[in-house]
Amino acid sequence: MVAFSKIAAAGLLSMVIGASAAQSAEIVVLSTTAAQEAMTEIIPLFERTSGHKVKITYGAGPRMVERIRAGATGDLFIGPQEYNEPLLKEGKLVAGSGVDFAHSLMGAAVRAGASKPDIGTVEKFKSAMLAAKSVSFSAGASGMQIVEIFKRLGINDAIEAKRVNPQGDEPVAAVVARGSAEIGIQQISQLLPVGGIEIAGPVPRELQKIIVYTVTAFPASTQRDAAKTFVTFLRSPEAAPIIKKKGMDPV
Repeated sequence: MVAFSKIAAAGLLSMVIGASAAQSAEIVVLSTTAAQEAMTEIIPLFERTSGHKVKITYGAGPRMVERIRAGATGDLFIGPQEYNEPLLKEGKLVAGSGVDFAHSLMGAAVRAGASKPDIGTVEKFKSAMLAAKSVSFSAGASGMQIVEIFKRLGINDAIEAKRVNPQGDEPVAAVVARGSAEIGIQQISQLLPVGGIEIAGPVPRELQKIIVYTVTAFPASTQRDAAKTFVTFLRSPEAAPIIKKKGMDPV
């Protein structure tokens, strides 16, 4: 999805979700968990500066998509293109309303104190994955991407044989921290907040593609002007350093 300037972002969402709403509004947001750490700091800052309130619910990507398909709605959805695109096709989100605000990359983590594998090149990454006794990754956007990477490298069957799945919505890093998996791969923004691990490094850039995070309008939005203001804030100079600190790149 093409990134828009702040002015274009505000203008586009304004056209889509229109005008109105009270001066102080409650904006209902549904979000996948990779953006949670950034939103935890951005939302209080937005609320202080705008006077609006944000009611946000987080969930792992696949389960959040299921909830939206089952009727969950609000004003805005925050998630990667991997989930936005099918929801747009199904009419669950407003076509043309998506505004990119962050880019995310995957990294690999090991348990704190463990030897960090060298994953700096494609071949070293492949060797490290084959040498690991166990590997964990999610069913979300990063998990879908890493499966494709393993297939490209011709090691998917070998990795599947030693894969350790997270329990419920827990982050991959938690699986590594408790020693259930030797290496975990997930978006760096989801690895950073978990204690008991160390990040070995990013997955080689030649292998991974940027995961683009987008904020998109729900058709049933009732707080249109306030939602537009929040979208603009996500692309503001105030939000950018928070997004960066939390392991993503601001757009």
